[in-house]
Parts: sequence; C-alpha cells; structure tokens
Amino acid sequence: MTTYVMLLNWTEQGVKNVRESPSRLDAGKKVLSDMGGSIKQFYLTMGEFDMVIVCEAPDDAVMARFALSLGMKGNVRTRTLKAFPEAAYREIINSLG
Repeated sequence: MTTYVMLLNWTEQGVKNVRESPSRLDAGKKVLSDMGGSIKQFYLTMGEFDMVIVCEAPDDAVMARFALSLGMKGNVRTRTLKAFPEAAYREIINSLG
C-alpha cells in the first residue's frame, strides 16, 4: 500500500454545512475502504488547511479516484501528496551514490 497525505479545505458549501462534516468523513472512509484503501489518521487543523488526512491506497489511480469523488460532492477541495516512509527515503538517498 502507498501512503498519501491529503490537505483539505472546506468550500463555501462545505463550511456552510459544517455540522454534517463528521458524517461526510464517515462516508469518505467507507468510499476509500470500498476502493481497497483506508484513512489512517484524520486531523482538524488551524492555518492554511482545514483538515489533514493520512491514508493508504493500493495505487495512484485509486487515490486519484478517491480525491475526485470527494471533490465532486462540492464540500472540500483537496491537495494530495504521495508520501514515502523513512525506509524508502533512506533507500532513495542511498541510491544517489
């Protein structure tokens, strides 16, 4: 599984209906689970982004479908980062020679 970090901001629609946000999170967890992935951690944040999600998916195509499915609902805008764990980081750096 590949790890991804999603940075989310509410849209005007999403913040207007913010009380529904916990149920939308639950629905999002189910959507990603049905695609073969999972949300590992969720954070409400202060600053440039409203929320941060750490999740896993089988591949980039699944993660892209998940991000697009969230965006289609109109409540959030996402930015997705592919994350390399420490072991992969060390391997990448060591391969530089």
